[in-house]
Amino acid sequence: MNVYSDALEALRNGGVLLYPTDTVWGLGCDATNPEAVRKVYGIKRRPDSKSLVLLASDLDMVARYIREIPEMAVQLVEVNDRPMTIIYPDALTGPDCRGLADNVVAEDGSVGIRIPMADFCRDLVRRFGRPIVSTSANISGEPTPKRFADIPQTIKDSVDCILDPSLERQSSGKASSIIKVGIDGTIDIIRK
Repeated sequence: MNVYSDALEALRNGGVLLYPTDTVWGLGCDATNPEAVRKVYGIKRRPDSKSLVLLASDLDMVARYIREIPEMAVQLVEVNDRPMTIIYPDALTGPDCRGLADNVVAEDGSVGIRIPMADFCRDLVRRFGRPIVSTSANISGEPTPKRFADIPQTIKDSVDCILDPSLERQSSGKASSIIKVGIDGTIDIIRK
């Protein structure tokens, strides 16, 4: 069985995945589908005023959804050696520009995107061809599950596809660093 087939089918049909990322277990969906994104917010019981982190396969994919990638962000990605989410300014949103769903973007128009270090995650996003939401698999405000066994049953029962728990061996069990990069190259470290 192809480990990707069920996940890709769920993503294409607007479903929600429960999958191991390069950091912790995550809930994921098509980041260009506002209905799928709404499902993720509902499962997490998270206010949709809080933006979500996305996974992209590479900088080329990031460039399709950001008006202009700051040079500093490119440099950070090139030297990065651990999971790092970059908050990019000026995300492209809406169906008219084939952009991200409005409800994954922060009120200031920025969006957090990580290029995963785990081969499985990067390959899943590459095969899907669009960014995938990557938010921790917990109810908002509850502890972040580092392993499959830690994920609440209510989360497991709410998703359309659960990926093979043995894939979690590629996960670090630690949250990514978060760095906000301005178009002028300024950086703000949100989380180390």
